[in-house]
This record gives sequence, structure tokens and C-alpha cells, in this order.
Amino acid sequence: MAVESAAEPGQGRSVKAGKGSLVKIFCAIAVVADLALAAFLVALSGFIFGGGPEGMHGETGAAMIWWGAFISALVAPVLGILLFRHGRPGPGVLIAWAPVIVALVFASIS
Repeated sequence: MAVESAAEPGQGRSVKAGKGSLVKIFCAIAVVADLALAAFLVALSGFIFGGGPEGMHGETGAAMIWWGAFISALVAPVLGILLFRHGRPGPGVLIAWAPVIVALVFASIS
């Protein structure tokens, strides 16, 4: 009698997600939301790096936060999709949504 062992998550286990699965839809919406956040950050970059009266004249702290947010908005969907394709859809969707969630938390604080 052979004993079957199930593959651990992330160890080559395929994701049983159909054509219209909810996880795929959430992942696709997260990609669109992250790209919209990146576009919004580019639109706001004049206020951080600009020299006008409303600009921060490239203050170091604001520039570092802007760059971190911009890079995370571009990298998070890629990591989320990679995790999704490697059999870990839950953490993949969570990572893909992380920049949007953090942006909403920061927007609600200020």
C-alpha cells in the first residue's frame, strides 16, 4: 500500500482556481489599484520635489517616503502574482493589496 503525501504550499502545488475565481479577480483588481496608486504618486511628485511655494523642495524624509511608496506600488503586484502562481494565493493577494491598504491608513491618519 503506497502512502500519498500532499505537497506543502509553495512546493509545486497547483492552485485550483478556475477561470473566474474570486482570488484571481482580487489579484487583478489589486494590480490595477497598485498601478493607479503609482500614477497618483507621480502626479503628486511635483509637490514633493518641486520648487514652487507649495513644494517641499525635495526634503529628505518626504523624498524617501515617496520613493518607498512608489517602489512598493510597482513591486507588490509582481510579488503577489508570483506567489499566486507558486501555489500561495492568500499571501499573494495580501501582498498585492498591501500598498493600497497602507496608503488608505496613512490617508485616514492625516
